[in-house]
Amino acid sequence: MRRMTLGLLMTALLAAPATAQTLDRIRAKGEINIGYRTDAAPLSFADSAGQPAGYSIKLCKTIVKAMAEPLELEEIKVNYVAVSTEDRFDQVASGNVDLLCGAATITLRRRVKVDFSTPTFIDGTAVLLRREASGDVSQLEGKKIGVRKGTTTEQALGNSLKRAGVNGEIVAFDDHATAMGALEAGEIEAHFADQSILYNLFSSSEVQNKFKISNEILTVEKHGLAMERGDADMRLLVDSIISRLYAAGEMQKLYRNTFPTAQPGLAMRAMYMIAPTVP
Repeated sequence: MRRMTLGLLMTALLAAPATAQTLDRIRAKGEINIGYRTDAAPLSFADSAGQPAGYSIKLCKTIVKAMAEPLELEEIKVNYVAVSTEDRFDQVASGNVDLLCGAATITLRRRVKVDFSTPTFIDGTAVLLRREASGDVSQLEGKKIGVRKGTTTEQALGNSLKRAGVNGEIVAFDDHATAMGALEAGEIEAHFADQSILYNLFSSSEVQNKFKISNEILTVEKHGLAMERGDADMRLLVDSIISRLYAAGEMQKLYRNTFPTAQPGLAMRAMYMIAPTVP
């Protein structure tokens, strides 16, 4: 069976009765607005020069480059829009951001406001704590516990402590760097976040020998790229490109480049197997 190229796919999309509002806008202007988190390294962050960087940013650059041909453009200019955990989905819903390339967990509640691409990463809530700590959640009784404000981790942490019958004081921080500083200063006992984010905090700490990351995770969270809700053509094109990247082994290569000393877990390996969709 002959494979459908991106050009043929786009022809089919434009022949469909549904509108392609985002793609029309990108083609008319020759540019796309990419939303990104500045503090979610290594998935999405601002580097030392203030430029967007990370796993999701690299992925979106590849996607945008691949979109040019079916949109009949030589290239697509990328405008980066910094977003916060609080306003990121509103930025997408309002049309200020065409594609959110951060560290966003796919949830049904969020899908009321935006659509998501096929999963691009699987993460899980873990904890960064002192090396001598047991890792037992019960040991956090009466202690101050850090978490990033406005994330699914904040909700997951509250639920986990409640189920374990632990009365800890949750301290919500505006960014992970501040939380890490509080942990190093002994102001909090532990910091909960996505395992990928903790990996980056740990590896960049000057006193990492004093800390460890738990092997256990509280949640399994699928990440995706958010886009305007109801724009089926935009989502189909993005998903088609991502599926091709999975099939070609490019997603695995992206993981190795982002986490050179880590091995993908069972969930990531399963995603590599099931994510590609037959053309």
